[in-house]
Amino acid sequence: MSVIERLSPPIDPVMAIETRGHVVDCETSRLTRMLTRVLRRHHITAPARVRLSVRGVGEPALVQVNVPFLDAPTRIQISGPRGFVATFAAERLDRKLARLAGRGESRYWPDPARLPLALVSRERPIVRRKVCDPIVTDLAEAAGIMDAMDYDAHLFVDDRTGEDAVVFWAGPFGVRLARQHQVHSQQSATLPMFTVQPRPAPRLTDQEAAARLCRYGLPFLFYNDPRGCRGRLMYRRYDGDLAVVVPAGSEVRDAAKALS
Repeated sequence: MSVIERLSPPIDPVMAIETRGHVVDCETSRLTRMLTRVLRRHHITAPARVRLSVRGVGEPALVQVNVPFLDAPTRIQISGPRGFVATFAAERLDRKLARLAGRGESRYWPDPARLPLALVSRERPIVRRKVCDPIVTDLAEAAGIMDAMDYDAHLFVDDRTGEDAVVFWAGPFGVRLARQHQVHSQQSATLPMFTVQPRPAPRLTDQEAAARLCRYGLPFLFYNDPRGCRGRLMYRRYDGDLAVVVPAGSEVRDAAKALS
């Protein structure tokens, strides 16, 4: 390699930034600079998708970053004061990439940088239904996806039972597993610290699930749709409204069952 090649400047990562709400140019520029430094540090040149949202004057900002890393999708999401959220996002992304590369500390819970969206409130509307095709996998891989995508809970199909299930953060270092029906424990050599929810998922309609989540101040709720045989994951959004993750095809089968 020649001296000229060794001294070539690093290639700037490609970044597409989407803004929503009351965002000013200086906030976008600051976020771009800080995230570019992090992506350079980890030698990432793959395109990154960034969203910066501000609901209104005096409201906190929300940053979401999606970028491929080690041949897998990676995501961070963080909320904070407008003058500091770029720093929060850059630090969170830096720690996430280092951890996934095996150079950083293990994730711990509770996460002081992003507390659960858990608050008692009046019943809020379900404003989004996310239809997905849950991956069939084991507890360890599901927890790894949850960490890489910065989720608080992740819906998947448990390969041991064939049931819909969720993993979520619980305890200072642990992960908890909840299944639709079966509550027996299982061992995982790659994920030794976890617990199993001791009760099956409740049977609830979406409206009943929304009422329970808001009444008890839950950040999310895993439940069985009584019209069919699939599990659903409802969660609270940063704007306070609700969203529900629905396995692909379940609503079609539920409608057919109701007509039969």
